[in-house]
Amino acid sequence: MSEQVNTQEVLDLDMEETDDNSTIERCLTFDSGDLILYISTKYVIEIINNHSITTLPLMPPYIKGVINLRGQVLPVVDIKLRMGNGETDYSCQQDSADERRPCIIVLDINSISLGIIVDSVRQVIDIDMKNVRPIPLKRQQKLLNGMVNMEDGSVYMSIDCESLSFAEL
Repeated sequence: MSEQVNTQEVLDLDMEETDDNSTIERCLTFDSGDLILYISTKYVIEIINNHSITTLPLMPPYIKGVINLRGQVLPVVDIKLRMGNGETDYSCQQDSADERRPCIIVLDINSISLGIIVDSVRQVIDIDMKNVRPIPLKRQQKLLNGMVNMEDGSVYMSIDCESLSFAEL
């Protein structure tokens, strides 16, 4: 049985009235390896915990398999592997006492539905897109297209949804 968190409820509670010229965007933040990443909530459908993934033969290593989500079959991409970083064994983390647990973020990007498996989800925040900067060449990784320095000194990096949706699924 999968535990599901509907992000739409969270998003609706925190929505603020903004004009059409605003550069502030609602973003879901999450951890993947040593990076803090974010993605616009306009792509996020829901967050799923403890869902079984069916592996498929002859797929690239970053495609962990597929899930059946209420009759819809979705590919699941390990975002860490897709960015070219090392693999994580998520099965041993699920039994840990740590409150941050791996989960699947279900996305809809240009009518392409897929799931990305991440180390943990943080929160929904507002990011001023005027503050997003290009990633320096020495820190560039696949699928990342921008970064923003937060007030607490942390750096959040943006997932390039267009590149993710056109990946070899």
